Amino acid sequence: MKRAIVLLADGFEECEGLLTVDILRRAGVDVVTASVTNGREVLSSHRVTVAADVLAEEADFDGTDLLVLPGGMPGTMNLAESSIVQKQCLRFAEDRLLAAICAAPSVLASLGLLEGKKATVHPSFAEQMKGAELTGQGVTVDGNIITGQGLGAAIPFALVLAEILMGAETADRISDAICW
Repeated sequence: MKRAIVLLADGFEECEGLLTVDILRRAGVDVVTASVTNGREVLSSHRVTVAADVLAEEADFDGTDLLVLPGGMPGTMNLAESSIVQKQCLRFAEDRLLAAICAAPSVLASLGLLEGKKATVHPSFAEQMKGAELTGQGVTVDGNIITGQGLGAAIPFALVLAEILMGAETADRISDAICW
């Protein structure tokens, strides 16, 4: 079974994070939400409290195919400051799938992971995308790195992740089921 971890930090954009969880779970992916805060409760950017499945330090990153960073403010900044996030992004960029949406691709850029790669990001973070070739598209895939532009691209972003992990037929089935 394919496995994904969605990292949640205080201030994450709840639709980007939870929509990704929903669509991946519909696809049959084992999705774990991991809090990078001091507890399992994470407060979203719009003040919705979400209980993560585990703390990030308890997560099984070794047995995981995909790591996802949702955007949001100050969630993106909180992800960027986490040593666990930094370490795991560097590890996943080597040989596994790494995805970020909205402002969160800037975390990847700050780690040098987008150097010479095509990527997209929320327009307000374009200047922080050092080394990336910005596409301006809703979703951009370059090798094992998948980036999404913002909340408006959350459904296509999650469907692309589902397609990469579980195949086009599964992604099409979900797209039809949610009337996308």
